[in-house]
Amino acid sequence: MANIKSQIKRNRQNEKRRLRNRAVRAELKTREKAAEAAAGTDEQEEKLRLAIKRIDMAAQKGVLHKNTAARRKSRLMARVRSSEAG
Repeated sequence: MANIKSQIKRNRQNEKRRLRNRAVRAELKTREKAAEAAAGTDEQEEKLRLAIKRIDMAAQKGVLHKNTAARRKSRLMARVRSSEAG
């Protein structure tokens, strides 16, 4: 345990951020799964739009790097297209 006041505060901040980031990542996984599951249905566009929106928001907030966000969006679109066709 830290003795220095600033480090104690930093530990509190880090823990808050870790929990927030974990929640954001969990929601991303949920949205991506929902988008893939909706492939080929009438609600595909909406689910895909929401998943992409969440990925963009995570990148904007610094939870994901912008290149990671771009890669995830690209792979999600590819998975949705392939399951839609097949």
